[in-house]
Amino acid sequence: MERDSPPPSRSTTVGEEPAPPVQASSPDPEVIATQQVAENSAVADSGGDGPPVQAVAPELILGDLKRQMNRLQREIRLTIQAQLGQMAGRSLGSIEANRELVRSIQEMLDAHGLRVRCTQCGQPAILRVSPRSGASAGVFVFDHTVGGRRTFHGGRVVMPEIRLVAKPPRKSRSA
Repeated sequence: MERDSPPPSRSTTVGEEPAPPVQASSPDPEVIATQQVAENSAVADSGGDGPPVQAVAPELILGDLKRQMNRLQREIRLTIQAQLGQMAGRSLGSIEANRELVRSIQEMLDAHGLRVRCTQCGQPAILRVSPRSGASAGVFVFDHTVGGRRTFHGGRVVMPEIRLVAKPPRKSRSA
């Protein structure tokens, strides 16, 4: 009895070797490092039944983790910036409402190690709302230190365009 076999996917001539599978472009080193970490983790999790665990250099693991964290932090920064960008040119109508808005924004930015970028000098700053005569809802200002002195730039009655930057390290106070 003859068994039915599936037809070959590509016709070949007798004596001809099948073509090797098509390979994609050269793999990304980051992907390779991530796969190695995952494979070694899977072997380690197997309870010792598998082949001996090949040690992955801590530098590779930490380097991979650092790249992943940087990518995630960039995504967070760009997402927050895009959402806050929708508020540019607006005011909530009262100084209390505007202050609550910037307090909420600053709380979120602090949680992610971010600051707003001053539109005048480009330095990392804290967005605040200050009272100003003739502006019942206050004015939006950038509070930061320039040349060792506390400085307030801006002074618009509407929310400025927001660009985000990393929060700078704290400076030690010298007594």
